[in-house]
Amino acid sequence: MRKLLYWVFTVVWCGQVAAQEDLENYVPVLPSVRAQFFNVDPKLGYAVKDMGGGVYVISDNGWQSAFLVTDEGVIVFDAPESFGKSIPSAIAKITDKPIKMLIYSHIHKDHIGGSAAFKDIKDLKIVATEGVSEFLKEQNDPNRLIPNVVFGAKKTITMGGKTVELTRHFYHSPEGDLFIYVPQAKFMMAVDCVTPGYAPFQGFDITANFGEYMKVFDELLAYDFDKFTGGHLTATGSKEDVVMTKEFTMDVYHTVKRVHNNLDQKAVVAEAAKVVGYDNEFLLFKLVLDRVAHDAAAELQPRWINRLAGVDVWMDSQVRTAILYVRWDDKY
Repeated sequence: MRKLLYWVFTVVWCGQVAAQEDLENYVPVLPSVRAQFFNVDPKLGYAVKDMGGGVYVISDNGWQSAFLVTDEGVIVFDAPESFGKSIPSAIAKITDKPIKMLIYSHIHKDHIGGSAAFKDIKDLKIVATEGVSEFLKEQNDPNRLIPNVVFGAKKTITMGGKTVELTRHFYHSPEGDLFIYVPQAKFMMAVDCVTPGYAPFQGFDITANFGEYMKVFDELLAYDFDKFTGGHLTATGSKEDVVMTKEFTMDVYHTVKRVHNNLDQKAVVAEAAKVVGYDNEFLLFKLVLDRVAHDAAAELQPRWINRLAGVDVWMDSQVRTAILYVRWDDKY
């Protein structure tokens, strides 16, 4: 028993040491990105940034939402799970105008799971696309209030001399994702596609459709905006951030496609089969995909590691998302 306990302790301790060493291999957040962090008050748990034109962005340096102050009332864009409960009080520090409307960018609870804080606001309009509304009805989640204003592909909202243009896209979730555009402020909010200063989150923001994701950048750039929020992390951005993320995304796609299409897959399988034989086809196929992922990541990471934060954190997932598209959806 003593030997067994010693073995367990050794394995666990060594595993912890190895994990710590692995953590130390990741590149720290770039200084240029760190300089843009929101100055979050630890007592409040959030900070508010005035974007001009009546638009304000709220962030806890993990998630972001925004609101628009008009002469008639306030329109809120998303209510994140992490700080949604604080949004009404944050707005009250800026204006005495009542909250009239809450707009959902998409279904995910990390962005709208704080909407329960708005449930007692009289006559509140909760706006979402048809797909989002149907999904939330099915979920019946008390933390995500059911929309009562539902639309299809486009909707224009006017309130107190301000305009908000909503257009549905499918770059992230199957139920739809909104561009939330305030033309008077030249402000664009598009959640889970561009995170200023950073590489995209895991698997290109866990996109359900990489083909549509690759289109989102030109769709965004067609708008006249100079202020941007992507719903996550530590900074607001601009068109330059959209351009940078497009460049990164297309570099991953083209690199993966070239590596995949040029790889002698039969040779990889034959070499592996010398060890494991030919009957374990799943394993042999995995080795081919692993080789593509390794070679593509090894080429991409040095090009981007000093340009965007988090490149090394999510690179494997980015190339594997691109592999799925190149292998099964893309044209040769």
